[in-house]
Amino acid sequence: MKRLFSIFLFLVSFSAYPQSFYRYRFEAPWSISAGIGPTQYFGELYSFWKYEEGVQPDWNANFSVNYVFGTHLKARLEGTYYKMSGSDVPSDPRAYRTPRNLTFQAKNWEASGIIEYYWHPVKLNNITRHLWNPYIFFGVGMSTNNPQTLLRGEWVDLRPFQLENNPYEKNIIVFPMGLGFKYKLNVYMDMKFEGNYRYTLTDYMDDISAYNVREFYLDLVDDYVTGKNPDRLRLAIRNPKYVLDNGEPDVAGILRNGGAIRRGSGLDHRFDGYLTFSLGLEIYLSEDIWDNWIFRDRIYEKRFRFW
Repeated sequence: MKRLFSIFLFLVSFSAYPQSFYRYRFEAPWSISAGIGPTQYFGELYSFWKYEEGVQPDWNANFSVNYVFGTHLKARLEGTYYKMSGSDVPSDPRAYRTPRNLTFQAKNWEASGIIEYYWHPVKLNNITRHLWNPYIFFGVGMSTNNPQTLLRGEWVDLRPFQLENNPYEKNIIVFPMGLGFKYKLNVYMDMKFEGNYRYTLTDYMDDISAYNVREFYLDLVDDYVTGKNPDRLRLAIRNPKYVLDNGEPDVAGILRNGGAIRRGSGLDHRFDGYLTFSLGLEIYLSEDIWDNWIFRDRIYEKRFRFW
């Protein structure tokens, strides 16, 4: 009887070793990831490309579902919440933007589909993933577009005012592209760092496009004088030179100037865009992930186990 029991223990131990090794030999094509980091806007209120200006960062957070479909290729569906803003106050004096006294912020949501191409193969058994793996990516997505600014101490939505008599959509197409780097933390998890610039097809993420108000200042003045929509003039022209001591627009000064009051930055050839950096984690949904010590409740686990 003792001999039979010893043989049984030997067989269990022998089968446990290869089973513990082969448990990791799964492909894990599906994964989820999340990250957080800073956001930088580029447009009429921030000309990093043209002048020496410091950053005006905000923040973003993202979550994605990822799928391996080729030797070096992954697809991901990503949702991002991002905040961005711009202000004339800290601008480079050579840009001569400070007298405009313009500012904005936006809190937007983005959904995008992205293709990633990796330096090392990604269609592998989960345990054989490379320790580090840089990648490039590109895609297409849709973002909300809701610029705001302060009026009488409160943030107001700018899009309904159509300050430049040029309506624009509340949802815009974006083209994300950039570089990333992943580092393997364990069998089930990578740390990832990514820089993602979004090209857009709009010049109104900051509600500013025209270089000056010459083409529409008479409409602004008319809305103010008649009381039809006086806030349009208050929001469009905030240069202290054209604002009275009581905070109201100097209508006579605006008319004398003939509308040659600067509003945009003359960047007619470039749409607005935004850059995000993100540091986060990617978790691979392996077949045995719930048996991993990170996810398993170990309070009642035996000291030794063979599976």
